[in-house]
Amino acid sequence: MNRVRRWSRWIHRHAGSFFAGVILIYALSGIALNHKATFNPNYDISRHTFVIEEQIPARSSVDEAWVKTALLEPVGEEAAYTKHYFPQENTIKVFLKGGSSVVADLATGQAEYEAFKRRPFWGAVSRLHYNPGRWWTLFSDLFAGALILITITGFTMMRGRKGFLGWGGVELLAGLLFPLAFLFLF
Repeated sequence: MNRVRRWSRWIHRHAGSFFAGVILIYALSGIALNHKATFNPNYDISRHTFVIEEQIPARSSVDEAWVKTALLEPVGEEAAYTKHYFPQENTIKVFLKGGSSVVADLATGQAEYEAFKRRPFWGAVSRLHYNPGRWWTLFSDLFAGALILITITGFTMMRGRKGFLGWGGVELLAGLLFPLAFLFLF
């Protein structure tokens, strides 16, 4: 039995150390995804309102040059122009590269710039939760198996009252019942 505990400690220590980074990344991105209602892990979205300073022409005279000068220069996005259209009679919407946009009311001269900026770290790690490819699926399966192995070796290392047949088993049962209660009671 000492040989089993020694191997369990060795496997537990090395597998736990190797997969600790993956556990941290999954934990951080999981927190971000749990709070998607208040925090967008993929984009930082900001809005800025401004008044059109240029003379507003008739709708039929609005062209790309005017849009770039009057609507995009004030927000520093004239190089990001892709296209524009009129969703309503006096409203123009301008689409920009990267998903940002400007919406302006040509009757009042009020405009709103909505900027989408990618969050490099949060966007990348949260993407892992969506299973981005075949290789990640294989690694995720290996990771799941390693977590099972780390759990089993953790219980075989301890003996007596602290082991699987003592408090360790009680804590395992509590850890199993808690998520099951959430699934079936709430």
